[in-house]
Amino acid sequence: MIQVRELSKFYGKKAVVEKVNVNIHRGKITSFIGPNGAGKSTLLSMVSRLLDADTGEVLVDNDNVKKMKSNDFSKRVSILRQSNYMNVRLTIRELVSFGRFPHSKGHLNAEDIRIVEQAMEYMELMDMQHEYLDELSGGQRQRAFIAMVIAQDTDYILLDEPLNNLDMKHSVQIMKILRRLVEDLGKTVVIVLHDINFASVYSDRIVALKDGRVVKDGPTEEIINSDALKEIYDMDIPIQKMNNCNICVYFNS
Repeated sequence: MIQVRELSKFYGKKAVVEKVNVNIHRGKITSFIGPNGAGKSTLLSMVSRLLDADTGEVLVDNDNVKKMKSNDFSKRVSILRQSNYMNVRLTIRELVSFGRFPHSKGHLNAEDIRIVEQAMEYMELMDMQHEYLDELSGGQRQRAFIAMVIAQDTDYILLDEPLNNLDMKHSVQIMKILRRLVEDLGKTVVIVLHDINFASVYSDRIVALKDGRVVKDGPTEEIINSDALKEIYDMDIPIQKMNNCNICVYFNS
């Protein structure tokens, strides 16, 4: 379990995340949702140690992340940031191999290679593994970065808006893969999503933020209802049931 305790982040006097308390349950997909500027990405960055918190603490399986060695942390928690820029020319295979660095220190053994190739197969990248990142579409490049995170083979996978630049087909593919990682391999996934229908269909739990605070936290079916969504987004969002999932019809609300 990841435990977030009284976590805050200030820029000047403005609190972008304020006294957040959240438990991230193992073996689940937890989605962070909320309007722009709610603090979702900032919260994820503090959990992943990319950003220092001003107050509070984060515990991973009861270990304080501030006290963990970087390499030990990287074997337990992986993060895909919202924007990924690299100023070196890499192939897909080289990028995905970087995911093994906490384990291999750059010297891949047979098990590392197996995991790298498995990650590329998950993301349907084997046929283009020797292509360079700067020659790919935005969606292909995003899939390569997600494959790198999968290859890191951590218990906890944190993804900040991973569906950016992806078309509908590949967005669904990514979410199905994340479900497989949870159900088949027991991974724990935390994901920042803007599309609340993807959150509704694929999440086990939802944490909703607004103005830097948690306003809703619980099982998906408790959050994806008109009353809760009105509180989160300040708009009326009708709900329709499809294939046992609550679908938000917000297009003409």
